Amino acid sequence: PILMKKILAFVLILQFHSLFAQEYFPKNDGVKSENQNYTAFINAEIHVTPEQVIKKGTLLIQNGKVIGSGLNIDIPKNTVIIDLKGKSVYPSFIDVFSNFGINLPKTTRERSRVAQYDSKREGYYWNEHVMPEKEAASEFKFDQKKAKELLKEGFGLVNTHVQDGIVRGSGLMVALNIHASDNKRIVMPKSVQYLSFEKSKYNKQLYPNSLMGSIALLKQMYHDAAWYAAGSSPTRDLSLEALEQNKSLTQIFYAGDKGNDLRANQLGASFGIDYVVFGGGNEYELIDDIKSTNATYILPLTFPKAYDVEDPFEAERLSLADMKDWNQAPTNPGVMAKNNIPFALSAHGLKSMSDFKKNLQKAISYGLDKKVALAALTTVPAAILNKKNELGHLKQGAIANFLITSGDVFDTKTVLYENWVQGKPYTITSLDLNNIDGNYLLTLDQKNFELSVKNSLSKPKVTLKKGGETLSNKSVYKENWFSINLKPEKDSKEFIRLSAKVDTPELIAGEAIMSDGKKVAWSAKRTSNTDPDKKTNAEKTPYLTPVYFPNNGYGFEQAPEQQTILFKNVTVWTN
Repeated sequence: PILMKKILAFVLILQFHSLFAQEYFPKNDGVKSENQNYTAFINAEIHVTPEQVIKKGTLLIQNGKVIGSGLNIDIPKNTVIIDLKGKSVYPSFIDVFSNFGINLPKTTRERSRVAQYDSKREGYYWNEHVMPEKEAASEFKFDQKKAKELLKEGFGLVNTHVQDGIVRGSGLMVALNIHASDNKRIVMPKSVQYLSFEKSKYNKQLYPNSLMGSIALLKQMYHDAAWYAAGSSPTRDLSLEALEQNKSLTQIFYAGDKGNDLRANQLGASFGIDYVVFGGGNEYELIDDIKSTNATYILPLTFPKAYDVEDPFEAERLSLADMKDWNQAPTNPGVMAKNNIPFALSAHGLKSMSDFKKNLQKAISYGLDKKVALAALTTVPAAILNKKNELGHLKQGAIANFLITSGDVFDTKTVLYENWVQGKPYTITSLDLNNIDGNYLLTLDQKNFELSVKNSLSKPKVTLKKGGETLSNKSVYKENWFSINLKPEKDSKEFIRLSAKVDTPELIAGEAIMSDGKKVAWSAKRTSNTDPDKKTNAEKTPYLTPVYFPNNGYGFEQAPEQQTILFKNVTVWTN
């Protein structure tokens, strides 16, 4: 009894101290201070959802969550207020098909002379290309550099996974919060199960060695799983157990081609599974069949580059099918939208993240509605991830992932200022930077020059003229400091250096250092806005070739109707 009392007292002391214990992850580099204040963004055009827009609205956030958005939001005391007059706010984008933070080893070119028929694993499924037990969380390492690339394109959250194998295991939902640790930014450690028809690059088991074999293997796997779940197996199979546990997750199937889209959907239907299908970007070629699947799709924005046809020998090798795909591929998202087929958009497959916005704008110019584009990057992926109450919008209770822009998020000239993730900002362009786009009358040393500034908030383009002649110059505009190095005459070898702190774009005034070292004052008064850039302002309707069936040089303009044909009085060889 005495010993038991001592043990009980010791346990009570431990419990008492645990109530006042520090957090699991201590801060050793300074005083730990979490900001509990509210932040209010006022006077903004807030795109709460693709369908709901509030003019001159207020967005209120606290602790990484949206407290409210609307016209009459009560702002508590001690709230940090940010005036976004003339700015727009959008939900940050979501990519549900990513390999962010997953570093797989490089494949070796070594080939064994002896084919591997059996699995080398014990306790797992008999085929090594089936790996539902694999979890992206165990392979994940946050990549700051890649995160910043994604943030600059507008993404706030990705669902990443190991892109290898026929059954690839579960994905990981990660917020691109560069200010936090993994325990904060991992939104869901086990989110989606991924599948494909493609064998693992790292497992050497020979079977399957064809598309038909992959389909047969998946069918066998589902039958084996049902048999195993019924308790018929005398031994444990960790793969089939993981497959059973993952049944409740969204199932995303990487098909990668219009034909495989249909095969994957038919496979899923055979077992009562509604796959979300990652397409190939060529769904427009079989749009009626794609629509009949009633599936949700994920579409890549990997459009073919223009082919070099200047070399006649190279041009001769180029097929009409390739040329038609180059011409028609950008219409794919628009065609899917016009046929009311739900889809999300993904950056998967792009060689450079800088191509994402260019290709998205191209898809819009080829017929994709902007509201549908926004939904494909926000509400649709949120629904795929079963997080539509928390992600993809700016309603009360949502995670505070949002973009601050100078205007329409899909416009070529729009500037992305900040990308907030879990209530933490990532700055792309300073909100305090003055827009100095315009035409100016520049006065320097009693001489007048014509100054034109374009794209000052992103990549400034400065033109200087004197008496109709364009003068060579090098200009920098950063943190509201504007500097110009110019040649005073066209053929002059001398340079004049101008600099000014821009307080108001209407009148820029500063100091110049002449070629002889003398300092003089200079000023530039805005006379008008810059003329719209002809290349970006003129919306050209692209010429589109018609889709053939099949879509090559020998196809039909209309899809042939299926007919019943009877062959009589013939000998039929069946094999």
